[in-house]
Amino acid sequence: MPEPSRTPKRRGRLLRFGAAFVVMLAVAGYLAVQYLNGSAAPRCQVVSAKGDGASYEFTPEQAVNAATIAAVGTTRGMPERAVTIALATALQESNLTNMEHGDRDSLGLFQQRPSQGWGTQSQIMDPTYSAGEFYKHLAEVPGYTRMPLTEAAQRVQLSGYPEAYAKHEPDATMLSDALTGRAAATLTCQGRPAATPSGGADAVRAALVRDFGRDVLQTAGAEAGAKVSSPSPTSSAAPATTASEAVTVPIPRKSSASGTVAQRGWELAHWAVANSSALHIARVSYAGREWSRGGYADEWRTDGGSDAKGSSAQVRIVTGE
Repeated sequence: MPEPSRTPKRRGRLLRFGAAFVVMLAVAGYLAVQYLNGSAAPRCQVVSAKGDGASYEFTPEQAVNAATIAAVGTTRGMPERAVTIALATALQESNLTNMEHGDRDSLGLFQQRPSQGWGTQSQIMDPTYSAGEFYKHLAEVPGYTRMPLTEAAQRVQLSGYPEAYAKHEPDATMLSDALTGRAAATLTCQGRPAATPSGGADAVRAALVRDFGRDVLQTAGAEAGAKVSSPSPTSSAAPATTASEAVTVPIPRKSSASGTVAQRGWELAHWAVANSSALHIARVSYAGREWSRGGYADEWRTDGGSDAKGSSAQVRIVTGE
């Protein structure tokens, strides 16, 4: 009897291979579109300054909330340990999202309850207010800076899962290092601005006041709101096609909030990058380094601009396309 032909089997394998290849192309195309549209998540990253390769990835919404929590803490004069505790707590309670619901009447970043005296519903849904309330209660815990993080958080939250905060300490520590300015050039964000961004110099200034208080702008110079050139996305030598606005935030020689000029500068610079999608921020320059939205959004590059842009005495925030 003649040996059966293997052609049908071979043809079946080729068809399966072809179908799998088409699926792979479709997935690759989808991911490419998501990336080009700035919608692929996560789009922000903080990396460890210890050189151990650790990193934490999160969304622009989470980045804005984390930056607010850190800014409220340093503005109140709270130590960096308090900021780490607050960030770990918000990671556990809401994953750094401003939740409109929760267990019973719990709300917001820290799942605070109006019925337990944390404030009204509208107050708790304000991240600046809710962060302030968390710090107020944390400051009343004796010796909280020497406690294990999960114990300090539990003293404030009175959670049914008192050990749950501990697992967030590594990520919260990296976020705190970046957002208090202790670690330089460690936070980046990718993706295009939000679908309905509130941009421009006025929006940046309002957000700065919201998170840091009015003192942050008391020494603001004449450059705030000035029109600047915006480089072409295809060639750094090409003339700009649209006007942008710059907000320059001078840093006092002595900063009670962050201790040193450099730390305060990186705190403000990282805050601006964290808010880049929401506030339509295109570039942030500080101390000879620059982050820019687009192809190099995942790194801080050496700033080849003017001495003013690279100054360690000011942070320059450019909005627009």
